[in-house]
Amino acid sequence: MFIAMNRFQVKRGHEAEFEEIWRQRESKLAGTPGFLEFRMLRGPQTDDYTLYASHTMWTDRESFEAWTRSEAFRKAHANAGDHKHIYLDRPRFEGFDTVDDIT
Repeated sequence: MFIAMNRFQVKRGHEAEFEEIWRQRESKLAGTPGFLEFRMLRGPQTDDYTLYASHTMWTDRESFEAWTRSEAFRKAHANAGDHKHIYLDRPRFEGFDTVDDIT
């Protein structure tokens, strides 16, 4: 299994706008080969920002990488720069390969 995460530092006071953007987006993940699950997570706050993380689970790294090269990925991220005013910094990607799994 592969887990892909993007961390977002959302400026304080813009949390509701950020969450609404994600609720209203047209997700292109459903039906993508290897895609298992998506979650948007709200984390801790600092004086400057609230931390969010998008969390997607994939059957393997290859499926995730194929998604990032797809037309659906390009369409899903086409307007990503439209909301720069709500971010303290650019999103930070982290990818994880599963080394142990307890279910």
